[in-house]
Amino acid sequence: MDVYGLVGNPVEHSLSPPMHEAAYDELGIDARYVTFEPADDAGAAAVESAATLGVRGLNVTIPFKQQVLEAVDPAPLAARIGAVNTVDFATDPPTGYNTDAAGVVRAFAHHDVALSGTAVVVGAGGAGRAAAFALADEGMTVHVANRTVEKATDLAAAVAASHPAGPDAAAGHGLDAVPDLLADADVLVNATSVGMEEDRSPVPADALHADLAVLDAVYSPLETRLLQDAAAAGATTVDGAWMLLFQGVEAFEQWTGEAAPVDAMNDALRTRL
Repeated sequence: MDVYGLVGNPVEHSLSPPMHEAAYDELGIDARYVTFEPADDAGAAAVESAATLGVRGLNVTIPFKQQVLEAVDPAPLAARIGAVNTVDFATDPPTGYNTDAAGVVRAFAHHDVALSGTAVVVGAGGAGRAAAFALADEGMTVHVANRTVEKATDLAAAVAASHPAGPDAAAGHGLDAVPDLLADADVLVNATSVGMEEDRSPVPADALHADLAVLDAVYSPLETRLLQDAAAAGATTVDGAWMLLFQGVEAFEQWTGEAAPVDAMNDALRTRL
């Protein structure tokens, strides 16, 4: 039996185990997906221990996505983003990937959204970094808006530094710039926790319009205030469970070499939301 798992703290409410085990059941793979909750400073040690125990692959979540960089050989995109959320032990040292970026791209693709033109990413944390790099790599001009302007400008500079378009690839702003930025934008990603278990949006409703595609990384609730406002404005809406699903799909495919049973994984995920 192969063992895969998730390293994080906390992990007791994670939706990854049922999603991945549904995939194993669907394809008849003899595997289990388990969770590990090490101390907050033990992310790299957890990866090293998993390698010793013969674990085939790990997902990595808060607060370990940066810590585990020292225990893996990061793939180029993960190195650029500065965070790893998937570890593959098929190599020595293990390879670290960032499938959050693919989660963003595949979530939009599933909703037939063409990733061209201008994107606004609200938030410059882990999800914001993955979204900004992913959208820039798709050829979009990315504007990052964040409460702390310096974090937004630092992220934009990091994106631009590794992009063929250079300084034109990305720019950083404060949150007060969001309404003006959205006027000509094609894509909006909320990569903050605003709207999680609360009826709030990080974006004024009157700044949204029908030419936007809006992805909210928040998935509890599925219909956030932002997505309700976006739907009312005629925008295309993508809930956060799609990003969660497709980052898991990407990890599953990396580990197993099999095409993931997306429908089975999606069903398992949404029945628990």
